[in-house]
Formats: sequence, structure tokens, C-alpha cells
Amino acid sequence: MAVGFLSPTTAGGLTLIKTQTIGTTVSSVTVTGAFSTTYDAYKIILSGGVGSASHNLALQLGATVTGYYAGYITSSYAAGTITGDKDNNAASFTLVGYGTANVLNLNLDLQNPFTAKNTTFQTFNSLTATGAGSRLGTGYLANTTSYTDFTLTPSTGTLTGGTIRVYGYKN
Repeated sequence: MAVGFLSPTTAGGLTLIKTQTIGTTVSSVTVTGAFSTTYDAYKIILSGGVGSASHNLALQLGATVTGYYAGYITSSYAAGTITGDKDNNAASFTLVGYGTANVLNLNLDLQNPFTAKNTTFQTFNSLTATGAGSRLGTGYLANTTSYTDFTLTPSTGTLTGGTIRVYGYKN
């Protein structure tokens, strides 16, 4: 069964682990105590809030600033075109969310951030600027470090308000 999809026979589902509100005009937000031995897979959702400018949101696990690999496909609402981006041994997963002066948007599934395995992710988000589109991304962090926290950082500007929710997928 793919993470993010529950079968009709699945008992349980998602458990809310952590809720964190973003402050006013912050350049990044760190969520601590998000991952533990209780769950292998997590869903991270950011809703509400705004950015000071249109920006991408990056996710960094712990203090690790190398070894992030990902591929992203973006479709344009206006032009109907498809473009690709990548993280190649980057300092974070650089395109996991999006924000504008109207909204912050992140919907991400993360597997194995606490276990001694490569951490993998899948994201899908809407780019809400005029003529923008939608983005799908997948990737992994090339190490087996155990993480308990993550940081979200906009590519430009600041974040104000909004709520980050971390859910655990029942094992």
C-alpha cells in the first residue's frame, strides 16, 4: 500500500502528533519533536498564513545541509507546459511547498525520518500565483541519520501566520 492512500481495510489512519503556529515575519520555522519511534511515516501539512513575496518552501531535516536528492515536475495552468527541476546533493529539499501574499501551501509525505534508513518524501502542491500551476516532487536524503525535527524556509521573503500540522501514519 502506498503511503498517503488508505485501503478500505486499513484500521486507524493518521494521528495528529504536533501543531505549530508560524509567527510574524519569520525567515524560517523549526518544528521540534516531530518524529519518533512510534511512526515510520508522516504527513506534514501547512495551511493558512501568507508570505511577504511569492516563494518556494524548502525543508531541511535536523542540521543536515548536504545529500538531498529530488526531482520535481511542474505543470502550468496557463500555458499547459511541463517543466522539471531537481535537487542534486542540495542543502535541503528546495521545492516542497509554495507561498504568496495570499496563502502558504505544503502537503508532504515523509518516510523514515527517525529510523536508520534513507528518508524519502513525496509532495504535491498548488502554485497559486496568477498563471502558475501544480508541482509534484519525490526524493530522498542520502544518509541514515535519525531526525526529530525539521525546518521550513522560504526561498525569498518571510512567512507570517499559518499552522503546520504533523501527523503520523499508523504502523
